[in-house]
Amino acid sequence: MTDKSDVHRRDAVKEYIDGLYSPASEGLAELRRVGEEGHIPIILKDTETLIGVILQMKKPKNILEIGAAIGYSASYFSERAAGYSDAAKITTIEVDPLYANDAEENLKGRNNVTLVRGDARQVLAETDDEYDLVFIDAAKSHYAEFWEAVMPHVSEGAVIICDNVLMKGKTADPSIDEEGRFVTNIKYMRAFLDMITNDERVITSVIAAGDGMSISVVL
Repeated sequence: MTDKSDVHRRDAVKEYIDGLYSPASEGLAELRRVGEEGHIPIILKDTETLIGVILQMKKPKNILEIGAAIGYSASYFSERAAGYSDAAKITTIEVDPLYANDAEENLKGRNNVTLVRGDARQVLAETDDEYDLVFIDAAKSHYAEFWEAVMPHVSEGAVIICDNVLMKGKTADPSIDEEGRFVTNIKYMRAFLDMITNDERVITSVIAAGDGMSISVVL
């Protein structure tokens, strides 16, 4: 059982860190408001900030996102990439047609972003493009398949970030899923994290930022 004092402590830490957050632009602040009020799965504030640091350190020229949702994170990548390279390109893939429609609208005017509709596994099987940073934020039970689909498209030094890997603590402690609604996702996510932390092609760190992130560097 989780101690209530531990929950309070975590909530206080999250509230404090979120209070330090500043949006990258007014447009992104508005899009975040729309996403949060609509309960749309956009990246959390501390996740965004950490990714921003990684982008500035890595300065990737070709970014791949699996899971566009309404286009928030792709918009964020676009703005951050513009700060270090006019040539940086972002490809974002979305399988859900309704989300893809929203993303298309929200990404208008972002000429360095290409929205691709379809299943990322099939899309990647049909391209030879290479990426130096990959962000996976889609169906949790398919992370292992997305990972293997990505690997032919990355080389030494590429960074692969996977979001929401802790699933509000349920990955670490399945008992949190009291009604058993996420048994399958928990099983797949635990297997995925075991796989990538033992994958000799990468070095991986799993951290508790946001809703849990894995950060891997290709060796």
